[in-house]
Amino acid sequence: MKKIALFVVALMAFVACQESKSPFNYRGLAFSLSTNDLVDSLLARGFAVDSAASDSGRLVSLYKDGEHYRVLVAFDGDKVQAVQENYKLSTNDSTRHMWQAIRDGLEKELGSWPNCPILKDDHKKADFETDGGFISVTLENTYKPTLMVLYKPKDKK
Repeated sequence: MKKIALFVVALMAFVACQESKSPFNYRGLAFSLSTNDLVDSLLARGFAVDSAASDSGRLVSLYKDGEHYRVLVAFDGDKVQAVQENYKLSTNDSTRHMWQAIRDGLEKELGSWPNCPILKDDHKKADFETDGGFISVTLENTYKPTLMVLYKPKDKK
């Protein structure tokens, strides 16, 4: 009987470990990293700091040649507050296709449907909520096409 009980406990522990989710992250970089570690990891991936667009006390702007987006890392001290990707594409049609591709990719990756409060041709928004944070994909095609993806961790209390 002890062996059966021990087997059941071991099986429950194994299942619990299998169901544990990875922490909220930005492209594989956990938000639990310090600001310096997150920025250093992005630099190692080929990004460079745009010092003219950065605010040394609250915001780091990064870019990479050949990429259609910039990365903004907002922080308070050594804690990352949010990461935002700003895409720059030439036409409204290309931003619509990119918005749909990003939305579909996140839906598949997260395994959940987004909340889409706005779905028009020139303005679309998809909000995803995970255990650790929020991801918003926003398309605005007013005067020039803009596409933004915002990753924001939930506040730990």
